[in-house]
Amino acid sequence: MSPAFLFLLAIGLGLAGWLAGRAKARSFTRGGEPRRVVARPGYHAWFVAIWIACPLALFAVLWSILSPILVEQWVLASPAAQDLPTFGFQRQSILAEARAVANGNAAGVFNPQAQDLIEPFREAERFYNLVGLAFALAMAAILGLWAFSRLKPEFTARVKVERAVMIVLLLASLVAILTTFGILASLVFETIRFFGMVSPIDFLFGLSWNPDPMANPDAPQGDRYGAIPLFWGTIFIGAIIAMIVAIPLGMMSAIYLTQYASPRWRKIIKPALEILAGVPTVVYGYFAALTVAPRIRDAAQAIGIDNASSESALAAGLVMGVMIIPFVSSMADDSIAAVPGSMRDGSLAMGATQSETIKRVLIPAALPGIVGGVMLAISRAIGETMIVVMAASTAANLTGNPLEAMTTVTVQIVALLTGEGSFDHPATLSAFALGFVLFMVTLLLNFIALRVVKRFREAYE
Repeated sequence: MSPAFLFLLAIGLGLAGWLAGRAKARSFTRGGEPRRVVARPGYHAWFVAIWIACPLALFAVLWSILSPILVEQWVLASPAAQDLPTFGFQRQSILAEARAVANGNAAGVFNPQAQDLIEPFREAERFYNLVGLAFALAMAAILGLWAFSRLKPEFTARVKVERAVMIVLLLASLVAILTTFGILASLVFETIRFFGMVSPIDFLFGLSWNPDPMANPDAPQGDRYGAIPLFWGTIFIGAIIAMIVAIPLGMMSAIYLTQYASPRWRKIIKPALEILAGVPTVVYGYFAALTVAPRIRDAAQAIGIDNASSESALAAGLVMGVMIIPFVSSMADDSIAAVPGSMRDGSLAMGATQSETIKRVLIPAALPGIVGGVMLAISRAIGETMIVVMAASTAANLTGNPLEAMTTVTVQIVALLTGEGSFDHPATLSAFALGFVLFMVTLLLNFIALRVVKRFREAYE
């Protein structure tokens, strides 16, 4: 039984409970002596529907996890599974082929041993589908009747429903927090494993990055895991070159749109500028690799620089800066526009020019939002992968020359995790260590941004 069927069943039974609860609640005001009803019929209806649909939806999630395990145990206990190999990968491959045919997802099997397991899989699926359906219907009937029996004129259904909604909103707000903790826990666990093989000193301060996934994992070469070239490439491309492009252009465009542009031009320029944020990064990558990088190489050779590469940090950084202009521009635009008009009018009334008002009043007052936009842009830039792969190569190079090839942390993470390497090898585990460092750097940037925002907010409130 698919989880989708259980979810649809939960919605259908919840709707039936809603109609039954609403009908009973409306009967409280019909005939006889008028009685004081605490809640409206809609709240009574939602009370019944919630007690039917929510537990069923939770059961659908749990059953989708539990039922495949139960089916597999049924099949493994059958006589047809007695001759299965003991090696885990071969056994799971045979079981997967038989399960696919039994579920109608495949026409036949390649392994003859899987043929005898098709019928046990079908029997197990039928049995546990009936078990799951029976349990779901029984649970819905019990909970629905219990909720229906509580409906009375004096029943505070509104309080119960609003409390349930508040719990749902609380769980939704906790998703981001729990996800962050989950990401951090997984990164920390794998990073500790990596540092058990390679010294943190070699990793954090080494100057050569050249991991070998085919090397003996029992004798890792720590001098091959120096991540300084990756950290420098990430900072040089994402936080220096890209920001040199994005911050001035974003700020100037925001100032023009808020202070100088007519309403007609603003309606045209602002949406056109924000289109840049919706362009796929692979398009920027192609543009950087096929247009910008060759032009930079030709220009460098024209002025006498013969060793200019067709893959350069400058090309990736320039295009990345253009990509994140909307992040800086939109945040700065909204922040400047949110400054009270009285501050601007007061500055002009004191004899300040418009440019002086912008520099000394509007921008300092809007600085919290501007800093937030810049930090968001930096976080977006240091996490970019596609542009760097296509325009700056995957070679770890510790250099200050923007015309040479360079790579970043995210590119190496993708390269290390998309191969067929073992998760017990230091080359693969190093990707988690890189991710942990990148996570901590981003967290530090957010703390700095919060401190700056708090300081200037206190100064202008």
